[in-house]
Parts: sequence; structure tokens; C-alpha cells
Amino acid sequence: MGKPTGFLEFERELPKKRAIEERLHDYKEIETAPIDAHSIQQAARCMDCGIPFCHNGCPLGNIIPEFNDAVYDENWALAYEILTSTNNFPEFTGRICPAPCEASCVLGINKPPVAIEFIEKAIIEKAFELNLVKPRIPKKRTGKKVAVVGSGPAGLAAANQLNQAGHTVLLLERADRIGGLLRYGIPDFKLEKKVIDRRLVVMEEEGIEFRTGVNVGVDIKADELLNEYDAVVLTMGSTIPRDVKIEGRQLKGVHFAMEFLSQQNKRVADIKVEVDHRGVAYAHGDILATGKHVVVIGGGDTGSDCVGTSGRHGAASITQIELMPIPPKDRDASTPWPNWPMMLRTSTSHEEGCDRHWSINTKEFVGDENGNLKELKIVDLDWQKDPETGRMQMKEVPGSERNIPCDLAFLAAGFLHPQQEGLLSDLDLEFDDRGNIKVNGYRTTGNEKVFAAGDCRRGQSLVVWAISEGREAARAVDEYLMGESFLEAKAVSMLNPIFAHA
Repeated sequence: MGKPTGFLEFERELPKKRAIEERLHDYKEIETAPIDAHSIQQAARCMDCGIPFCHNGCPLGNIIPEFNDAVYDENWALAYEILTSTNNFPEFTGRICPAPCEASCVLGINKPPVAIEFIEKAIIEKAFELNLVKPRIPKKRTGKKVAVVGSGPAGLAAANQLNQAGHTVLLLERADRIGGLLRYGIPDFKLEKKVIDRRLVVMEEEGIEFRTGVNVGVDIKADELLNEYDAVVLTMGSTIPRDVKIEGRQLKGVHFAMEFLSQQNKRVADIKVEVDHRGVAYAHGDILATGKHVVVIGGGDTGSDCVGTSGRHGAASITQIELMPIPPKDRDASTPWPNWPMMLRTSTSHEEGCDRHWSINTKEFVGDENGNLKELKIVDLDWQKDPETGRMQMKEVPGSERNIPCDLAFLAAGFLHPQQEGLLSDLDLEFDDRGNIKVNGYRTTGNEKVFAAGDCRRGQSLVVWAISEGREAARAVDEYLMGESFLEAKAVSMLNPIFAHA
């Protein structure tokens, strides 16, 4: 490595964040721009560890020690080349990935791990600054046509890879703009949309055709798609939200999280709030948290995004409740290194102001005489391990039932599976026991020329997994069309089989 003693000399230091009192008044990204000297110092902390478990921790198999070394040597062109050999969109993962690679960092066994996510962002931002990010236009076209349905990270990655293989690629999106949940699910304070647009310009120059406002299965029938294209890749995500079926669910003021988040992203982009990220008309008009008591049901990232957005609206109070018990503050013995640790995580949205509670169950939405939500009936839970099965079981704590003020409730309990009605049923595809598209590898079991990748195949997951899925599906399509593929394949390490899962 460039500086073998760097991990002894420098402490982990992440980019500075804008002051809370400043950022609560806008939707600009929270982190300040990378500084070269800071990036170089943080890259110097990468050890000559022998077996870089970070490779395995990353779903993309990023070649992390090598790009760290290039950053330390200030060889930004080499760092960019290494990083983008495995990752199509480091500008996305460098902003919104939870960094499983860092959980597997060898230095992280007894010290804070290398700031890999930050270094990824630093590399790609420096690459754009130095004009290293240029269109890579295929020298030859194969004559094969591929349609990709859905323009989230999996669809973008699949389209990018297939285009590099020389196929003619059309990317179809039912919303009014390209990006999927990157566009209408992730708040701008985490990912400003100019970052997406910057990448789309490059992809269009490379020859990819984007078509928005197309509801495949309605505007273009399944048979038309199969007849016109040599292969079809489904990357429409997991879009059916998990509901909470309790008394009062119909009250005004109870909404799915994505309805709220997609509306705000449209406002920031100065787009009229008429239809949601699926192209479906909003049923409840404008959803604003201003002056309201907000309760977010669900403790994950989507819930955290609702917290940050509600704070920027000027909510009277923000409470986030989670069914499960509070995770440990440090890595627990049940998830030892190099596994992804089950531990308490505090987001920038939580830092801005939020009451968080765990082991809480929602019993009832309580309304007023006009059908408006006014309170939430909740109860504390006691989680105990069943001595026979070993599974955790919950019981309500007697006497803990109570009502809390709530004018606006956001359901952020995750997603179940892709929308099955319409295109998927028209294609006569099969579904697994979770409702996701059933596949053999990435090829659907119902039709050999139809492939699936991302959340619609594996279930709700991370952006980094979606990019990996898109890349792997593209390779499978290329092999199907050409008999072989020269696209990069993800290396699955035999050193640590706990990471070798689909």
C-alpha cells in the first residue's frame, strides 16, 4: 500500500455535514464536497491486510484496496478506472449505500473501518471534475435489440452493460422521468437529482434510448414487446407496500411513505404534484407535515427519510416507532466480523430531531368526527425467545396501551413484491413464495427471452445490490443472445462463503 503505517497515524474522519439549522431549510445534500487532501489521508488508512474481506462485503465485488492505493498516489484516473470496472454508478453508492464493505474491513476488527463509501464518492466526483467520465460508445453493434422495463438502479445498470456489449437498448419507464426510486424515493438531501441527470447525459451519448411515461403492459402490450425485442429485462422493483390492516386505516392522514416522499421530490424538482412514482394519480392531494404531529411507523431507511422530510416541512413533532426491539449500540456477538452487524444506526434525519421508540405495536388509528386522524393507539411489546423454536415472540405489556397525538401517519414497513397484475401476468410469469418473479438465475421460468433483476427478483434490498443484479442479468442476457459474454462477471470469493449468496 502507499502508506503502510497510515492506519496507525490517521483516524477515520468522514466529510463535514452542513449545520442542522441550515440544512433544515433546504433540500440540498447534507455532506460537504470532498476535499482532495482529506480523501488522500483517508485512503492512506487502508491496510496491507493480506485478505481484503471488503471485496466480499461489497455486493459488487469492488476492488477496494487498489483504488484506495491509487487515491493515495493521487492517480485519480487509475482510481476511476478501477472503481468503474465493477461499479457503474459510484456517484449513487457513494451517497446512499450503507457500506457493507466497511462492516467487513479488516481494520474494523478493533478500530473504525476505512471510510470506503466516502472515498468512492471522492473518486467519482474528481473524475467528473477532471473530465474523465466520457461516453464509451461501442465500436460494433450486434444487431440485437433489448428492452429494459424500469429505470431504477438495476435497470440503469443492465442497460449500461448491455449497451457496452453492443446491443441496442431501450429503457422504458412509466414515470415522467428516469431514475425509479433514485428519482422519486430518495430525498434530495441525500441524493440531489442533478447527480442522476449528469449520468443520464453520458448514457444517452453512449446510445441508450430512454422513453418515459410508458406503462408497459398498457401502452405497450406484452406480446408487442416479445415480438419486437430479442430479449426483455424486467427491473421494475418491489412496488407493493406492506400495509397495516387495523381499525381506522381509512382515516384522512394515514399514508404510505412513498406517496409522501415522491410528492416532495416532485416539489423540489418543480414538477406539478399530480401522479406518484408509479404514474398513478395521488388519491389524497398534497401531503404536507407542516404544523402536524407526525408518526412514522417503521424504523428503516424509508422511515428515516420521512423523518427528515417532515422536519423540513416544519412538523410540530416527529415520532418514529418500530415493532422490533432496540438493536445493540455496538456490534453484537450474534453478528461477528465480517458479517453485517445488527446494531443501532442513527441517520442524519434522526440527528435533526425525532423521538424514536422500539418494541411498539400500533393498535388503532383514532379519528375525529370528520374522519381526520387525530391520535394513534399504541402498546408496548415484550420480546422473548421461545425455548422450543428459538424464535423471538412478542407479547403485549399489560397496562401499556395508550394514545399519542397523531395528525399524520406514514407507513414505512417495507415492500412486499412487484406489481403482478398487468405486464407480469400478461407474460404468464411464475412467482416465488414471496410474490417475486421466479427465475432460474436471472432468466424467468415462464419465458426464456425474459429476464428479471433487482428488487422484483430478489425482494426489497439495497441500491448496491440492485446495481449488482442489473450487471449480472445483463451478462446472462448477453450469453443468451450471443452464446458467450465478455462482460465482467462478479467474482464470488471461496475464502469466505458466508458472502456467496444470490
